[in-house]
Amino acid sequence: MKKKHVAGGVCAPLGFQASGVAADINGKGNDKKDVALIFSETPALGAGVCTTNCVKAAPVLVTQNILKNGALQAIVINSRNANACTGEQGMKDAVEMGCLAAQALGIAKESVAVASTGVIGVMLPMERIANGITKAADALNGKGNVEAALAIMTTDTYPKEVAIQVELGGAVVTIGGMSKGSGMVHPNMATILGFVTTDAKISLEALQAALKQKNETSFNMISVDGDTSTNDMVLAMANGLAGNEEIQVGTPLFEEFALALEYVLIHLAKEIARDGEGATKLLEVCIEGARSEEEARAAARSVCSSLLVKTALFHLERQQPL
Repeated sequence: MKKKHVAGGVCAPLGFQASGVAADINGKGNDKKDVALIFSETPALGAGVCTTNCVKAAPVLVTQNILKNGALQAIVINSRNANACTGEQGMKDAVEMGCLAAQALGIAKESVAVASTGVIGVMLPMERIANGITKAADALNGKGNVEAALAIMTTDTYPKEVAIQVELGGAVVTIGGMSKGSGMVHPNMATILGFVTTDAKISLEALQAALKQKNETSFNMISVDGDTSTNDMVLAMANGLAGNEEIQVGTPLFEEFALALEYVLIHLAKEIARDGEGATKLLEVCIEGARSEEEARAAARSVCSSLLVKTALFHLERQQPL
């Protein structure tokens, strides 16, 4: 697969805009960006994978319900507050976030996904959230990818984004993405938010299948501290503006698209592991001779999750005795 890196992150594919603004969600008066929007100028398909944690935050539950429609034209995200373990009011607030974004963008509320990350157990300051969403909608533009990537950060030390172009079905298809994650990172997704945009023309079944399949070989294969989270999700939006032959499950085009998507997801996943809280290096585990992919994955996870392995590497770097 020939691929070309391009600038623009989630704004690189045709028809996508983004923004990130400061809404002072934690009330400390600083100017850190903490509300982001990703928007497709035309209706798009939406797919997603979410945390396997038994305790799911309100935005995860709301977004899972939205994804049942198969349509996704916008994603509204806030940092600093996870809206997790917030009960019935938290659910109402997550729904309201989607409604506020839909109203500001002039689209159906059923096509807006919601994501949150940050402190657990604290209610959202909805007045500040509402002001932030209005500001983010006004700030949307085709070069807002960096601001959006900054706005979703929590303990991350730098924004994480990537975009590539590949030729599929007689057209140039672009896939862009951004993510956040630093602590509470472990297989089966943990405090990870990932957002992918593409102008590929693809069936909903194929988009969901590719995302689910390649999430297993990317975000679900990294570990930082062994903790899992309540808010993890990876979402993909596809608006079809590239004009390629439609990608369907079980075709060569599907395999090519899935490989391109995997490249984007693995790039973002590695950046999360590299930026892990307290991390001094990135370790990649390669398994050879396994009898199956499942066996290889289990072995790799065992090694990269081992506290003994991490301790040994830490001391080795500093040439300290164990």
